[in-house]
Amino acid sequence: MIEPRHPVLSITRQCALIGVSRSAWHGPGKSESPLNLAPMKLIDAQFMETPFYGSRQMARHLRNQGYCAGRKRIRRLMARMGLRAVHQRPRTTVPHPEHRKFPHLLRDLAIERPNQVRCADIAYIPMRRGFLHLVAIMDWATRRVLSWRLSNTMDTEFCIEALEDAFRFHGRPEIFNTDQGSQFASPRFAQLLPNATVNV
Repeated sequence: MIEPRHPVLSITRQCALIGVSRSAWHGPGKSESPLNLAPMKLIDAQFMETPFYGSRQMARHLRNQGYCAGRKRIRRLMARMGLRAVHQRPRTTVPHPEHRKFPHLLRDLAIERPNQVRCADIAYIPMRRGFLHLVAIMDWATRRVLSWRLSNTMDTEFCIEALEDAFRFHGRPEIFNTDQGSQFASPRFAQLLPNATVNV
């Protein structure tokens, strides 16, 4: 819709007329050179078969197909195609079959004040070799992270330490919301919330 060589309207004015920021317009798209199209077709076909291939494995595959391409070039072409290797990610929510199941209390609840509802969840941080687990305790109304801990194992201890820190510095909430992961549904974690309604 933008005509760079319009006789009357500047590019800035044209962007304003169609409601697009001037910085979002980068000019006419450039097509790939024939030198890149052939390996890109091979990358696309192989990625459908092996979506876990990164730039290193893909460069090796292309060399086997007769294309001498370095890893940096393959990485750039894959990025241009929007391809990213799919790796198996760790499971952070694993329920324990013997742990108690808690009721869900947040349905139709208006959360309007601090310390009314807190939540906790475990995420992971990719590292060079493996990953670290991050647990964070957050106040639902203010979206403030009250405490957090890192661990290289999925034990309950680092979750308990984060919960105790949140209690020590910010008091106890009315409702504590988590998923059904074995760390949060464990008796050791749940017994720290005798005066709060635990909601997992």
